[in-house]
Amino acid sequence: MDWWQALLLGIIQGLTEFLPVSSSGHLMIFKELLGVDGEGFLDFTVAVHFATVLATIVVFWGAIWQLLKGFFQFKYNDETDYVCKILVSLIPVALVGFLLKDQVDALFSGSLKQVAVGLCITALLLLVSDQVGKRIKAPKAKDTRNGISYGQAAIVGVAQAFAVVPGVSRSGSTIATGLLSGVKREVMAQFSFLMVLIPIIGEQSLDLLKVAMGKEVFGSGVGPVALIVGFVAAFFAGLFACKVMIAIVRKAKLTWFAAYCLLVALLIFILA
Repeated sequence: MDWWQALLLGIIQGLTEFLPVSSSGHLMIFKELLGVDGEGFLDFTVAVHFATVLATIVVFWGAIWQLLKGFFQFKYNDETDYVCKILVSLIPVALVGFLLKDQVDALFSGSLKQVAVGLCITALLLLVSDQVGKRIKAPKAKDTRNGISYGQAAIVGVAQAFAVVPGVSRSGSTIATGLLSGVKREVMAQFSFLMVLIPIIGEQSLDLLKVAMGKEVFGSGVGPVALIVGFVAAFFAGLFACKVMIAIVRKAKLTWFAAYCLLVALLIFILA
């Protein structure tokens, strides 16, 4: 992978990670368009995803710091409640990661038509949530502290687990599912972005541990320059996209993103 290819792919990752259009799907699309060799591409994908996680931490640092301070008071306060609900949302994706890791990795070597199908699923979720979600009232449950219940957190977690499929947007599916389950937009925007931190950091840490133990060689076929360029590009593009997406989820119609996903899917079916 050349440095300019890594630069473009990093920017694509950063811009699409927080928009409901599937960053993994776009990486696969542009991988084909740029003629990037598939060797080591999964490692590159992990690296740029980690960069956007760091961008999320920067944008939400104030909220994260308050959560950590409250959580480590070791009493059931608002912060502990929020952290526990994030942990509940992580159970489905953790099960997928531990039980189906090889199958998930294989998805990234699939065809672009598979990405197109995922984009169609994303579009459907966005359309339904935009048209129906606004009419759904939040359930009057006792555990809706912080604007989201444990049940809603679990439902959103299942959506995140399905989003391991390229083309199915993680932010799109979790935000859409949250809106359909009755979570308010402003609550779901932050929860959706924060719930991805632990899985990505955990996956990156495991990969680094395997490299340190000599079990794997990280980035073989990509090269250190490409990894660094892609990482930096994804980080700064992610800083911009994260702030933009927060505003979009709170105010704009998700239907426009659904139309975009359908258009890209149609082009893939026609040209691929």
